[in-house]
Amino acid sequence: MGEKKQNRTKHSHSGLVVFVVRVDAVERNSVNANDHGHMNVMHAVCSGRYARPIFNSVLLLVVVLGPRTAEAVWPLPQALASSAERYPLNPSAFCFSYGARSAAQHGCSVLDAAFRRYFALIFPDATSVNDVHSFHGDKAFAVEITVDQDECESYPKADSSEKYNMSVSAGQASLNAETVWGALRGLETFSQLVYQDDFGSYFVNKTKIEDFPRFQFRGILVDSSRHYLPVKAILKSLDAMAYNKFNVFHWHIVDDPSFPYRSSTFPDLSAKGAFHPMTHIYTQSDVRRVISYARLRGIRVLPEFDSPGHTKSWGRGQPGLLTPCYKGGIPTGTFGPVNPASLSTYKFMKSFFKEVSSVFPDSYVHVGGDEVDHSCWRSNPDVRAFMQKMGFGADFTKLEAFYMENIVNITSSLNKTAIVWQDVFDDHKHCSSLSVVEVWRDGCYLCEVRRVVKAGLQVILASPWYLDQPGPTHNWARYYTVWPLAFKGTEEQKRLVIGGEVCMWGEYVDATNLAPRLWPRASAAAERLWSDEKQTSSVDRAFPRLADFRCKLLRRGIQAEPLYVGHCKHEYQV
Repeated sequence: MGEKKQNRTKHSHSGLVVFVVRVDAVERNSVNANDHGHMNVMHAVCSGRYARPIFNSVLLLVVVLGPRTAEAVWPLPQALASSAERYPLNPSAFCFSYGARSAAQHGCSVLDAAFRRYFALIFPDATSVNDVHSFHGDKAFAVEITVDQDECESYPKADSSEKYNMSVSAGQASLNAETVWGALRGLETFSQLVYQDDFGSYFVNKTKIEDFPRFQFRGILVDSSRHYLPVKAILKSLDAMAYNKFNVFHWHIVDDPSFPYRSSTFPDLSAKGAFHPMTHIYTQSDVRRVISYARLRGIRVLPEFDSPGHTKSWGRGQPGLLTPCYKGGIPTGTFGPVNPASLSTYKFMKSFFKEVSSVFPDSYVHVGGDEVDHSCWRSNPDVRAFMQKMGFGADFTKLEAFYMENIVNITSSLNKTAIVWQDVFDDHKHCSSLSVVEVWRDGCYLCEVRRVVKAGLQVILASPWYLDQPGPTHNWARYYTVWPLAFKGTEEQKRLVIGGEVCMWGEYVDATNLAPRLWPRASAAAERLWSDEKQTSSVDRAFPRLADFRCKLLRRGIQAEPLYVGHCKHEYQV
């Protein structure tokens, strides 16, 4: 084992790397820079030449001298061609620019902020972003961005395009995307192409890339109920997600142990349900900050308010919501899941989700529905009487289905699409209101995926990417060798698999170990969800790239655990 890994490490630093990629022939329509006058530098933005690549894919064998070329990008682009020809970069002679035909121009909040952010990432040794203000634009290496749609003040959506094309040549890089979200992915790729030699000089190689995600939904679930996570830890996670091209932050914000979300409509939920009502809560301002931070990185915030189970913390601040448990016909003083037999339950849920829908702008909301213990319902005489009235008999899965149907209908009335855990589908497969099912149980999870898509529902796959349990980081390969579509089904059914997500539950995770528990193992899932499966099927070929990317994460302040024996040129700075 040790010898094999050492050979991998040597391979990653060899002088000759041979690999097969799709190379894109590029036809460019260029406009002379003089036609637009002199370039101006404002807020790290300059205006200049316009070039739109038109890609035609062919298959070539690319021989690369030296390890620092485009194959070091993580996740791997769909199609790339890189050569040993390299160009020097100078932070005092470098700028980002908007193409003349770009729908977005200076003043675009998403891209203007990204320009400042990526300047610091590309040139980590530069003293200030303001360095790019001190030169005349026509002497700069210009990264020119052209987008087809102006979505600068909107939020990323479930169907937002993240496709981009990029060409890097002498003195310039042209980045073309349909949306600002695709431009963000391209900027991340460009930032990974830039490297330093042993003397600290910056370079970028001649490169052409055509890229887009394989799956539209690429998520990270973080649990802030079992352990409270400070806002700064969440924001740092969003940074790391952007570096890995994840685009959904699944915020499992409340659960049995605590209710840290401060509701403006029902303030007692956090006042009595949080670990501490002042220090361990997320105010409305905190939530807006997270959503805004995520938006600027092209990340959707998907809130989860799980019920009817996993709701003990809810009951502390909302009397009458949970089901009283009985023993021998006498109340025990304990409580079970949300009471599905009470009209007040649905009145509360309607008011609560109305607030949630106004606070969280995404068109999706996760309503849970997993691991519901029926024993308390079974003990409660009022619940049993309600079941007889509804004709459910003694089938408590029908009662659970009734409750979930009502919750999904409430969210639908608020123009939100509900996502549920697979338990809801398993217990009532013929529920007409279901749209998206998240598959999380282990075992033959692809068997479950097949059952869900055969019912015509969309799937998010989480089963193979539960990272919360302690374990050695060298098992990253088990999260890499996942084949989400390896089940028997039609192409139409396979298109219903909209993506997957990494789950980081909080029993053993807080701010002290969130980052190293996630990264770089979550990066393995990131490439599986973004990149072409055939090009990324080899663990041996992925290892040196992931080791290199892990070093990039360290330099960017992300505490990513090591994959094996070795070192990074720039170690993590405490």
